[in-house]
Amino acid sequence: MIKIYLSTILERDGMTQIELSRKTGIRPATINELFNEKIERINLEYLSKICEALDCQVEDLLQYIPDEEYYKYRRRPQKKKV
Repeated sequence: MIKIYLSTILERDGMTQIELSRKTGIRPATINELFNEKIERINLEYLSKICEALDCQVEDLLQYIPDEEYYKYRRRPQKKKV
């Protein structure tokens, strides 16, 4: 699992999702998906723009956590029935 720390960084810096959207040119809906860790894919150009706007490194935004550890205290998402 990849943990996204955008919400933590924005809170720390006192920046809103809308402000980040305006600074980066990334759609507010995409910023919101990142903020809420609902995004399935991340555009590398977006990562670059976010890092520049927040003056941070990619490793400040993203962290790999083994699934076993990540889901230790969380419920695993259910697979959609087709």
